[in-house]
Amino acid sequence: MVDLIIKNAKIPKGENDTVTTNILVKNEKIEGFIQDASNIEAKDVIDAEGNLVIPGGFDSHTHFMDPGFTHREDFFTGTSSAAAGGITTIMDMPCCSKPSVRSVDQLHNKINAIKDNAIVDYALWGGVTGEDVKNDDLQVVQEQADEGVCGFKVYMTPSVPTYPRVTDPEMLECFRAVAKTGLPIGVHAENFALADFYTKKFAREGRTDAPAWAEARNQLVEKVAIELVISYAEDTGARAHIVHMGSGVGAKLIGEAKKRGIDVTSETCPHYLILDYQDAMTEHGAFAKIAPPLKSKRDNQELWEGLANGSVDFIGTDHAPYEIITEKAKEGMTIWDAFPGIPGVETMMPIMISEGYNKGRLTLRQLVNVTSTNAAIHYGLYPKKGALEVGSDADFTIVDLEHEWTIDQEQTFSKAKYNPLHGTKVKGRPIKTILRGKVIFDLDKGVVGNKGYGQFVKRQNIAMLPKDLRYSSRGVKNFMNEPHLWINTK
Repeated sequence: MVDLIIKNAKIPKGENDTVTTNILVKNEKIEGFIQDASNIEAKDVIDAEGNLVIPGGFDSHTHFMDPGFTHREDFFTGTSSAAAGGITTIMDMPCCSKPSVRSVDQLHNKINAIKDNAIVDYALWGGVTGEDVKNDDLQVVQEQADEGVCGFKVYMTPSVPTYPRVTDPEMLECFRAVAKTGLPIGVHAENFALADFYTKKFAREGRTDAPAWAEARNQLVEKVAIELVISYAEDTGARAHIVHMGSGVGAKLIGEAKKRGIDVTSETCPHYLILDYQDAMTEHGAFAKIAPPLKSKRDNQELWEGLANGSVDFIGTDHAPYEIITEKAKEGMTIWDAFPGIPGVETMMPIMISEGYNKGRLTLRQLVNVTSTNAAIHYGLYPKKGALEVGSDADFTIVDLEHEWTIDQEQTFSKAKYNPLHGTKVKGRPIKTILRGKVIFDLDKGVVGNKGYGQFVKRQNIAMLPKDLRYSSRGVKNFMNEPHLWINTK
């Protein structure tokens, strides 16, 4: 007797092949795979009908604003949106809650506030700031690590008042403290001096057009910040991670650093892959305002190449919604004082399936790696999460690769009814999301998971992604059709 059989499941095999099988689930874990399940008794049966079944998506970069800023999003609406997008595990940031998470007590406060509302499983970031350096309070890093956080976040530019940015020497001290734990330190990599100077300069000169935001915080602002992060990682031995990287030059810098053996990784977001600042900000204004800003079409292409060759390790969303009437489009508000942030957790998997796999920019293995496996490894949750292996959590996303639809900002489970991806036509969609053997989202029925079923997942281990880079002589679109050069830089 098993708890669940997923019949006729097409699962990944090798780089770009699949095999049809039946998946057995017992006690919330994958029990096995079997070709003929006719003699197996099960409490429940799901027929995947030959659709693709992949590990549940893992979004390791969310701001669900709970507790403290729930007028923007709360843990129920945020995790419902994740479930609808084929994501079974999220990793929430320490800054956008009240109080911020910068100590064990604050970590427990957050868990107590959200635990009864989660639809999907959740891991948590730990926090460390310039204020902790000034107050000689860096013991909070090891204390949070001992409680199971999966990484630490620092901001080079201002975030919220309760989470101060780091100056350059303060960031170096944070790197040294986090290096002792073996965990990654995630950096919002924008040079503060450049960003601050040019946003004020453009505003003073009377620029009110939305693209001015992106031009004031252009590629150079990100480039010099990433170069500093790489230098700090090299000096301290810390595992530096560039969060929500928007520039193609960033991917190149990360690739070169990996070849030198430096422990540095990066993530990008779906919006940096398909939107360019000029078109998107002209059309959507503040509803496309994010930090770092959107970049150019060339950056879009170079980031796709980075995902394919390994200089960009995985995808996150930086899901950070704001209230429209007070924080995005308040009367008299300009592009300079509108809040920077957009939703994304519900559209991450559909965009990567449609624009990545279905359009040949990513192989099937790469799709799974960048939406689930790599982040799970990086943050110490693999193989509990991010794997189709016996003993792994029975987390699955069932995908109809042929389903054609259009993203509609009103048809979302998030509180945020705006999205610069509104109107985007996509091919491929999660039709069922299964967490630990239970269906939590069904395309026909909506979110069917119970509040509180999602659990806090502590870090399981400390693991590092291999520094493998893959190159093709003719670019990303031809990766699947020609030989590859693999470079292992360990």
